[in-house]
Amino acid sequence: MQVLTLVGEQAAEESRAHVQALCERHGTGASTAGKYFVCKLGSLDFVWEQHTEVANYTFICHENSDITLGVEPFGNCAREWMEDLPGRIIRATQIALVSENAPAETADAIRASFSAQDVVVCDVVEGRARVWSDFRLHDDGFGRLLVVDKGLQGCEAAQLVQRLQELGNYRNMALLGLPVAQRLTPHVTELEKRLAVLTADVAERMSQDDRLLDELGSLSAQLAQLMAESQYRMSATRAYAQLSSDRLQSLKIVAVPGHQTLADFTERRLTPAARTCASFSQRLEDMSQRVAWTSSLLRTRVDTALAKQNRDLLDSMNRRTHAQLRLQQTVEGLSVVAISYYLVGLLGHLFKAVARAAPGFQYEVAAGWSVPFVAALVMLVMRRVRKNFHAD
Repeated sequence: MQVLTLVGEQAAEESRAHVQALCERHGTGASTAGKYFVCKLGSLDFVWEQHTEVANYTFICHENSDITLGVEPFGNCAREWMEDLPGRIIRATQIALVSENAPAETADAIRASFSAQDVVVCDVVEGRARVWSDFRLHDDGFGRLLVVDKGLQGCEAAQLVQRLQELGNYRNMALLGLPVAQRLTPHVTELEKRLAVLTADVAERMSQDDRLLDELGSLSAQLAQLMAESQYRMSATRAYAQLSSDRLQSLKIVAVPGHQTLADFTERRLTPAARTCASFSQRLEDMSQRVAWTSSLLRTRVDTALAKQNRDLLDSMNRRTHAQLRLQQTVEGLSVVAISYYLVGLLGHLFKAVARAAPGFQYEVAAGWSVPFVAALVMLVMRRVRKNFHAD
């Protein structure tokens, strides 16, 4: 009998404490500090395994007579243990291993525990064992598997039981992604519709770019939230589906005429769910790429518009600079006139003083002839100053 529970960090510690308490009630004080624990509970062997997100509990009964599928062979120990089991049970299975030479009434009684309409029968390990199951939850809350030994040797029986359990566990773990994909699919569809409208607006320039950028940013944030919420579960589904396929191939199934096989059941049950999850993940990836393309296109358009505005601004600044330069040159010409005027006036006072000292000296004539020389000198000085300024 095996039970698989889905646990988080807190539930994992509760599971560890629960197993420790169960062992102490039956006089077993071994520590469960690791992730794997084996002990003896009366006539039962108990195995506990802690994985990344699940805990696995296995009870093994070695009775050789009156074999039945149910909780009766495990006594009160299993009932007590299952009363307050931490975590969420995602698979509970009972496996009966009988010999091909077992009494006919025993095998018939076990086979009668299955639903004849949904029974799955196939040979495994190249025909050295036969597996029976209906993959239904019965009144005790467990699924049932019957393994008939038709010539298993050595540890093949234990390996077969382990592979069958791993196949069922990985299959159910892979199916955990399906409810997530179904729950989030309407949100993805809504985001795809919004993205289509935004892309059309970007193509037709029907609205302002800043509003489109805001809406694209909001859509990207919601898409990132959906991806963060589902990415781990979708990745786990892919991994568990691949593990289920590997375990299925390792069983070396041989079909029994008139019955569906484990491969048929797994393909019908797991493949559609795994492909739905893969399709959901692909939709998210495709939409993420489309959002990136649309955002890049819109940002390119905005950058182009900004570059055009900057170009127009630079042209305006160039025209303004040229106008200022021409104005400056005009002012410089006026400055030459003004400076020359004042210098000639100063020279006029000098010439008047000379005329008083030398009565025959005509200072007006001297002042008039000094004008072109003064103007030329001022122009040369200003050109030299401007040249030095530009050189600096």
